Amino acid sequence: MELKWLEDFVSLARTGSFSRSAEERHLTQPAFSRRIRALEAWLGVSLVDRSTYPTTLTPAGRDFRETAEETVRMLHASRAALQAATRPSQQTIAVAALHTLALTFFPRWLRRIEAHTGPLDSRLLPDDYHTCLQALAEGGYDFLLTFHHPGVPLPLDPASFPHRVVGADSLVPVCSAALGAERAALPLLGYAPNSFLGRVAALARQAQAEGSPAVTAHTNENAMAEALKFMVLEGHGLAWLPRSLVARELAAGEVIVLSGEAPLDIRLYRNAGHRRPAVAAVWEAAGAVAAETMPTRHRPD
Repeated sequence: MELKWLEDFVSLARTGSFSRSAEERHLTQPAFSRRIRALEAWLGVSLVDRSTYPTTLTPAGRDFRETAEETVRMLHASRAALQAATRPSQQTIAVAALHTLALTFFPRWLRRIEAHTGPLDSRLLPDDYHTCLQALAEGGYDFLLTFHHPGVPLPLDPASFPHRVVGADSLVPVCSAALGAERAALPLLGYAPNSFLGRVAALARQAQAEGSPAVTAHTNENAMAEALKFMVLEGHGLAWLPRSLVARELAAGEVIVLSGEAPLDIRLYRNAGHRRPAVAAVWEAAGAVAAETMPTRHRPD
C-alpha cells in the first residue's frame, strides 16, 4: 500500500469526480483509476460505486474515508514535526457550515474554542444546508454548524448526531433604506422553495397578520443568503436574511428591518462515531463557550 493511493482516494471522496481528481493529482484519468483500483485490491473491498454519476462512495468507502483522511494528515504532520522539531503538530477538526455561519459566526467561535483546547487545524466546508447535512451524515466531517428552526425539522438520528445550541440569530425582512422610505408594495427576493432558509421565510410570511403576499421578483436558486443581501443593497426588493449577515449595514443605516422576525438557533451537530481526541475536546469546549457567551434564555437545558 502506498501513501499516494490514500491521497488519491481522499481527493476522489472530496470531488466526487475521477476526472477532476485526476487533474488535481496531475495524472491521466486511466492512471488515476488504476491507483484507486490498486487501493481497493489491497483492502479487499470496493470503495467506489461506479454505477452512479456523480461518483459516490460505497458503505465501505464511507467507513474508510475518515481513516484515510486521518492517516494522510498524521503522516504529513509527523513529517513536518520531524523536519521542524520546534513546531508541534496540531489537532485537526473538519466542520461543514452554512455559508452565512462560515462568514459571520465560525471565525470568532473557533477562536473561543481554541481558548479552551489550544491551537487547532480546521477544515471548513461552507455550503448549502443539504450539502452540509450530507457531508456530516456520510462521515467526511466531524461537525455540522447550522441554523435550526422548529418548523423545519432536521432528519438526523440524535443518538448518532447529538447537538449543542451554540448561538442565536433571527431571520428578518430587510430592504434598502431608500426603497423602504417609499413604503410601497415591495417585490420579494426569495430562496429556492425547498431550501432551509426558503422554508423558514415562508413560515415567517405566513405568520404575519397583515398585508397580502408579496410578488416574488427574484429567486436565488443556490440558496445563498449573501447573494440576496447584495440584491437588497442594490434596491431590488425585500429579502428575509439572517440578522447577523446585515448587522453592519443595519448599523450604517443602509438597510432597514420591516415587521416580522423568525428566531433561529445556531446548532453544532457532532458525528458521534468520530472519537478522536480533538473532536471530543471541541465538543466539550463548545458547551463551555455557549455557557460563557449565550444569554440565559437561549441556553440549552
